[in-house]
Amino acid sequence: MASVPFTAQPLGFVTSDRFRFGGGSGIRFVRVQKNQKLGFPVCRAGSDALAFRDLDADDFRHPLDKQNTMMLRAIPGLKEVGKALLGTVTEQVMLLENIGTSVLVSKNQLSDLHNLMAEAAEILNVNAPDLYVRQSPVPNAYTLAISGKRPFVVIHTSLVELLTRAELQAVLAHELGHLKCDHGVWLTYANILTLGVNTVPGIGGLIAQTLEEQIFRWLRAAELTCDRAALLVAQDPRVVISVLMKLAGGSPSLADQLNVDAFLEQARSYEKASSSPVGWYIRNAQTSQLSHPLPVLRASEIDEWSRSSAYRSLLKRGLPIRSQQKS
Repeated sequence: MASVPFTAQPLGFVTSDRFRFGGGSGIRFVRVQKNQKLGFPVCRAGSDALAFRDLDADDFRHPLDKQNTMMLRAIPGLKEVGKALLGTVTEQVMLLENIGTSVLVSKNQLSDLHNLMAEAAEILNVNAPDLYVRQSPVPNAYTLAISGKRPFVVIHTSLVELLTRAELQAVLAHELGHLKCDHGVWLTYANILTLGVNTVPGIGGLIAQTLEEQIFRWLRAAELTCDRAALLVAQDPRVVISVLMKLAGGSPSLADQLNVDAFLEQARSYEKASSSPVGWYIRNAQTSQLSHPLPVLRASEIDEWSRSSAYRSLLKRGLPIRSQQKS
């Protein structure tokens, strides 16, 4: 399949095959409630939320993300090509498109969403990007980051309708994870290089296909990293897993009937079924051309990381948001 142009939706939670949105140690496991609409002041985390003042991207980056990012950095000329092709025109095109077709969130416009984004950014110790809401029946959220330019996040109205406030903030945190780890920049560079190589006669197509496979491996690993960012903000793995479950097969009318525990059991059954030699081959065939891991695999990953010593150590470093505001 062809590479995704940098003007497309590069990173995010989605329900299509190409772009899908994803223990213990003092975490409160709560049952996901029926959808709570954004109709009044919201502070999801409140005094119970921990923020991480000195959080670095590598503190939560998935090992596969680290490995594949190093491989991208080793590709000769990747940054130079990207810098040469990305400039003020691209930024202006994307800016005008969003201003013209979406609603820009601010303190005075959809302030509840603004508060959710601001709080998530504070928890992850990252600057909050611009946030736009776009009318669309496809539940989706995505990020665009051009090197040196102000990034932005776009969420679709159908995603707002599908998720609770805590789940929606987890999605925003996932997108912030992409920005904190510079995923958008690397994706843009990689796509440009692939498109350029594909024009080389003869071996160009083969090289592009090989590079594409590497890019998709990196993308899938990057999604696992950003699911961890979502957990650091939600501070309840069931919230993140519920998002993955709803994007796999949820709707507003079914939201109060969905069961996180049953979805985790489904994830375990997938792991078991794909553990045989034949199952392993089928699993690889299913996922090799996907930009996002399968929802059940992401659910398993975030469930496992929520029980890890690394996650517990990060929680110990956090301070309550209100305590930080007073200091």
